[in-house]
Amino acid sequence: MSNWTLKSIPPHDWFLCLDIDQYFDHEHDPERVFEEGFTRPIPLENRDILVTSFFNGNPDNPEFHFESPESLSKDEIEQANKSLARILGTNIDLRPFYDQASNDPVLGPLLTEYYGFKRMARANLFEDTVNRIIQMRLSHKPTAKKMVYNVRKSYGSLLNTGPDNIPAWPRPHQLIKATPMSIRQLDPGPTKRKGEFIIGFAEDLLSGERDLHHLETCRPQVFYDTISKVRGVGPTSAQQLMLFRERPDAIFPSNKKKGKEKGHRRWIILNYGGDPDNTSEKEFQNMISNWEGYEAAGLEFLFIDWIMSEKEKQQKS
Repeated sequence: MSNWTLKSIPPHDWFLCLDIDQYFDHEHDPERVFEEGFTRPIPLENRDILVTSFFNGNPDNPEFHFESPESLSKDEIEQANKSLARILGTNIDLRPFYDQASNDPVLGPLLTEYYGFKRMARANLFEDTVNRIIQMRLSHKPTAKKMVYNVRKSYGSLLNTGPDNIPAWPRPHQLIKATPMSIRQLDPGPTKRKGEFIIGFAEDLLSGERDLHHLETCRPQVFYDTISKVRGVGPTSAQQLMLFRERPDAIFPSNKKKGKEKGHRRWIILNYGGDPDNTSEKEFQNMISNWEGYEAAGLEFLFIDWIMSEKEKQQKS
């Protein structure tokens, strides 16, 4: 067994993420995660391992403790930390954002109410993209998550946890062994077309047509233009995937269809009390002037507030 710790840039209150079901996979129960830790497969260079994460509960001195049943070398722990940092957001520094947006009429109160909140992601952009494509346009999220799980179970490595096995996320070289029809025949399985999309993305990465490191680190506009060309990734998905990178900036291009603004831009304008269908680019940029450089983080604060509002409505009904 291996044990180690990783500090996060404060403020960081990871427990706030437990209210956001979308951050977790089929095998996770956020209520149990609070006490038992967050266990998930982590890709190393040549193999996959299981790691359980525990948060110390201190937003101003945040630290994560990790346990793995594997005996890991120092190099392997460093490899694991790269994925864990992306998943948990430990390298994201939002301190300038708190100063910059403290007086913003919309974000200011949210930064206080959800102090220390940072988004969660998956181990890499390939996992995020496969997850996004499979779950796209599926309203029943438990079924959507089970579809993703079944793809992992069929094409990823199986990691033993004792009574159960947890499937790792398939690497591109593992996923290209699938066919769209074999993916469709999983129970439940995504559509044949979605199978084509995720296999196609894996092929693009292996051929060098797409480069994950470039996508993870390039400027938001370059990312948006590049990822939008991936089959199965439309404008809204491109914006969504942009939020999960290890950088807090993003863009929200206009996406009008039949005169109606769509996607994240529409949602932001509504939160500021504007008319999404009749807001100019200048007016929109003025609305989010306090978001500059932290657009992805800003949207996630709106997201957690919406999640909590919906939960409050359900409790009252």
